[in-house]
Amino acid sequence: MADHCRAVIDAVADAVVAVKPQVACFERLGAPGWAALEQTTRHAQAAGLLVLADAKRGDIDVSASAYAQGLVGATPLAGGAELPGLGADALTVAPYMGLDTLRSFAAVARPHQAALIVLVRTSNPGAADLEDEPLARGGTVWERVAALVAQLGAEHVGACGLTDVGAVLGATEPRHLARARELLQHSIFLLPGVGAQGGRVEDLAPAFAPHRAAGLVTASRSIVGAHEQQGGPPAAAAAAEAQRLRDAAWALG
Repeated sequence: MADHCRAVIDAVADAVVAVKPQVACFERLGAPGWAALEQTTRHAQAAGLLVLADAKRGDIDVSASAYAQGLVGATPLAGGAELPGLGADALTVAPYMGLDTLRSFAAVARPHQAALIVLVRTSNPGAADLEDEPLARGGTVWERVAALVAQLGAEHVGACGLTDVGAVLGATEPRHLARARELLQHSIFLLPGVGAQGGRVEDLAPAFAPHRAAGLVTASRSIVGAHEQQGGPPAAAAAAEAQRLRDAAWALG
């Protein structure tokens, strides 16, 4: 797995700004899988890329802090020392236990210059079962989550006008993006669902409205498996597909 990930990173590094390892795919392999995740993280960062640990963690205070320490921070030890964790640059988190849990993640991430990316309106069909449900106070569940993300992000806005608390907005439902951007004027949007899930970069313009760096388009299977559709060497096909998506995204910005 580590060899595969290194090959993908080497193929696409010139066309992307980040990689998003799905932590579950490594964790299912036990300790060797975690070792492969560490190797992948180090290789990507050495190539000048950000690493977004796609773990979708969600828990209360102590547990949230422990998750964050393991993925983007470090665990305090006696005498003031620290045991470093994975050292990813960002972590995806679930918001459904409330703002206090997000604050626990942020309290660990921010001193380590790491970001949170909160699940707001996801790309899977079942998102409509919960995230689109109307609230008695008005709006939908996902809009309420967006308001919490905006509240937490407002505490830490950078000089470019973007905050360190981003939002997952599925590219498979671009009709939500304009409303999401109204609610989240300073957040970076992580936009999964392009390619194999049917999302199109060309439909994502609202994500880039505040800044050319305000949208992160993610594609996995469509890049790694590009040679199956296009033919030719796998590395060359992956690089070409990554560059195509990059060009389409920059054209929107």
